[in-house]
Amino acid sequence: MSFLDKAITDVIEFSTLDTTCSYIKSNKARTHYKYFQNASSTHNSELTKRGWRRFGRYYSRPICDGCSECKSIRIDVANHSYSKSQRRVIRKNDKTYTYIQPPSLSKDHIRLYNKFHKFKSEQKGWNYHEIDGNHYYSSFVDGFGQHGKEVLYFVDNKLVGVDLLDIVDDGVSSIYFFYDPDYSYLSLGNFSILIQIDLARQNNLPWIYLGYHVDGNQSLEYKTKYKPYQTLQGYPDMEDKENWI
Repeated sequence: MSFLDKAITDVIEFSTLDTTCSYIKSNKARTHYKYFQNASSTHNSELTKRGWRRFGRYYSRPICDGCSECKSIRIDVANHSYSKSQRRVIRKNDKTYTYIQPPSLSKDHIRLYNKFHKFKSEQKGWNYHEIDGNHYYSSFVDGFGQHGKEVLYFVDNKLVGVDLLDIVDDGVSSIYFFYDPDYSYLSLGNFSILIQIDLARQNNLPWIYLGYHVDGNQSLEYKTKYKPYQTLQGYPDMEDKENWI
């Protein structure tokens, strides 16, 4: 346990057993977790800089034996320039309305989440398990503190996308985005990152933390289209200075 963790007495740490890796099927994956009853925004920021991902009150990162292919990636906001395709995405969404607020739970959230995941199970073979309000709350609403936000996307007053994110001390940490597959033509996933970049610029925040990238994994390749970007070297502990290049 790090010196920062010791300041919070209600932290529990544990690791999973080996499972089949979602990104490299021939590899085994193992994940280390920290559970905090009340993580401060400062603590959340320090964990994010070191490659941890927050879902609810849980923070996780990979600790796979013999593999370090999962690289945390972040976009350099100040030096990002929009590509032609990104400008097209912005034009396509000229009638898409966004609203930012603390994470919330509604029937529309659950309906949209399950619709998105069922679509992905049919399109890409994702495992599909319909979730209820309790599951959604523990994963995306609980533990948001002062840092958690959601961006809601509306078309003709209909909720078509939900983007969960954290505002950390030097950027925006992208947690999870899901959308209505009937509106796939709007490229809402790409649009959500462009909205994050705009949000960061408005608040003078230099980075967008996009989670993990794995070379050769098509599902994660979109993250390298937002340039310039940096990747985190290794998996630094809380006492270590993080090294992004």
